Amino acid sequence: MPMMYWRVESAAPLWRILAASGYGLWAWLGLALLLGLYPAGRNGTLVPLSVGTLLISAGLLVACLPWRGASDWYGWRPRRGSRPNRAALLALTAYLPMLAVAGLARGGNIFWATRLAGAALTLCSLSSLAYTGYRFCCQLSPSAQRAAASLPISRLVFAGYAGGLWLWLCVLALGELTTPRGLYPWIMLLLALALLLGLLEGLAWQSLAGSTTHGGAAREYALRPARFVAALFTYVIPCIALLLTRHDGIDLIAAALAVPSCLLGKCLERNLYESLLVRGAAG
Repeated sequence: MPMMYWRVESAAPLWRILAASGYGLWAWLGLALLLGLYPAGRNGTLVPLSVGTLLISAGLLVACLPWRGASDWYGWRPRRGSRPNRAALLALTAYLPMLAVAGLARGGNIFWATRLAGAALTLCSLSSLAYTGYRFCCQLSPSAQRAAASLPISRLVFAGYAGGLWLWLCVLALGELTTPRGLYPWIMLLLALALLLGLLEGLAWQSLAGSTTHGGAAREYALRPARFVAALFTYVIPCIALLLTRHDGIDLIAAALAVPSCLLGKCLERNLYESLLVRGAAG
């Protein structure tokens, strides 16, 4: 039964990656509001909120449509009239503080209720990310769970990395920044997250390569060219774009290239990794 469920989930990896980046965007925005570091006004707050909502709701929209292979959302099948499970309820709960932030955002966003809503948004987003990462591993066979032990923390780091890229793009697109120098600490943080994510993914692949159940090093070696392409899109292009932020006139173009590049690379990497997990469990 778990493997049948896993096969259905693996048919739609894209919306899960979009949702993780959306929750990461919400988490960063909520944290910035809590700390009083996002005085972007109402429009500057509503734009990243809306982007995150679209990213997170993509999977729910797909689950409500009559498409084969993508009929559930975190294990919940809304088209069949069933009740949301725990993962879906956690994902839906994050919409409540999002609506509160949307209603309270105004001026310099220094109102205590706005900060409190931002804290709730961050907490709910991180809770959903953590639980869905844990649930993701629980659907695997015991041997696959051992090989994928770092996936929950890797999901959180990816959400922070991709969500940070989205927030970077939104800030630049809105023109809320008076000087590019204000982004330098943010750029360094995103570069550090990219490095940490790369290390975690490397450990995950190394663990999978050392598992005899999942084909060992032979299959992992055969996937290295595709993994290199995925890493190019996930890390190299976005990091170069981050380093180009100091150059006026191309910072927005660089951000607009970095975000889809990261999502495309991660989608490719997850397809490769999860296909190897499924193949090993089936074999």
